[in-house]
Amino acid sequence: MLGKLGEVKKAMDEIKARLDTVMVDGEAGEGSIRVTMTGNRLVKSIVIADKLMAPDRKEELQELLELAVNRASEKAQNVSEAEMKAAGQGLLPNIPGLF
Repeated sequence: MLGKLGEVKKAMDEIKARLDTVMVDGEAGEGSIRVTMTGNRLVKSIVIADKLMAPDRKEELQELLELAVNRASEKAQNVSEAEMKAAGQGLLPNIPGLF
């Protein structure tokens, strides 16, 4: 059992390192805002169209930015869950709800 725990920790570390290299995008406003983050949900870039930089569009910019970040985060979560599930299937006993 202790050997399996060591394998699980090693696999989790490898997954985390791999997720740092996976990039996902979230867009909003028909591409006016694009957020790129890693599979570990670290924001790497935010691109905002010039047309949204006007002071009278501040509220729209904020709403679209929230939407883009949430979309990217959801994609990153899905990638992370898929990686964890794939790695965990061969390492741990079948415990319902674990993966």
